[in-house]
Parts: sequence; C-alpha cells; structure tokens
Amino acid sequence: MRGQPQVYETLNRMGIPFEYYEHPEAPTIEIAAQYYRGEGTTLCKNLFFRNHKGNRHYLVIMNSTKAMDIHAIEHMLHQGKLSFASPERMMRYLGVRPGSVSLFTLINDTNHEVTLFVDKELLKADKVSFHPNDNTASLVISKEDMLRFIENIGNPYEFLDLYEQ
Repeated sequence: MRGQPQVYETLNRMGIPFEYYEHPEAPTIEIAAQYYRGEGTTLCKNLFFRNHKGNRHYLVIMNSTKAMDIHAIEHMLHQGKLSFASPERMMRYLGVRPGSVSLFTLINDTNHEVTLFVDKELLKADKVSFHPNDNTASLVISKEDMLRFIENIGNPYEFLDLYEQ
C-alpha cells in the first residue's frame, strides 16, 4: 500500500479500520476531488501554518468544500499573523512534502509541537478522507475513529467553528 508504513502501523495499533484507494498524484484538494470516492465521505482539506515568529505550528483541518480565509482563521485561532509553513518546516515537523499533509502526519510529530485545529463541521460527517502521508492514495475512516486518532496521538487540539458568522 502507498503511504508511510507508520500510518498503517498506527491505525492497526489503535484498531482503526480504513478503506484504501490509490489514485494519481493529488497535491491539491482540487485535484484530489477528481479522484474522490466513497459516498457519504467528507474529503478533508489540511493546511499547515506557522505563526509570525516561526516558533509555533498549526495543522488546520476542514471540509474541502469550504474556502479558506486566512484572516478569518487568524482571528479564530487567536495566534497572531499566520503564514503557510515552508516545505522545510513541513518536512521537519510533519515528515512530508507539500501536497501530502494530512491528519496522519501528526504521527511524525513525536515531540507534539504542532497544534491541531479541527473545524466542528467535520463532527457532522459520517466518514472522512485523508492521504496516508502520500498524495497518491487516500484512506477513509469513520468520524468516530478520527476522534479516537486525535485523542490518542498526543498533540494539543481544539475543535472550532471556523465558519461561524
């Protein structure tokens, strides 16, 4: 199977079943949507940010159908000015190259330095889809198993209404 072996090892250790799909390289959510499978599954957008000082890092996960407004996210997170993290930071903290960031990249953050922010809208999903840290495959897990993964991975996290009016 494509993806980082430790993703599958972690999911198996946590007892999290998944559906597996291979597809051509999908480095953006727009491309990934072309290969989207799984009726009733929410395709997730995964964004990796750093604060202005570069001493804090954030993984933001939301429904892929939502437009990202960085200023609104800055306001919601109360972390100051944010910018996308560089490919070097992405590799250092999450162990992947651009286009492969997902919830599962947190397994590579062994020091738990990345804070996870999840849009509360995902709590309405039955199933969610993420890359297995390689953008040539996708895994589908239940919302309950996503929550179990988040709870057990050890990173600080928070659920937010990223699109409240």
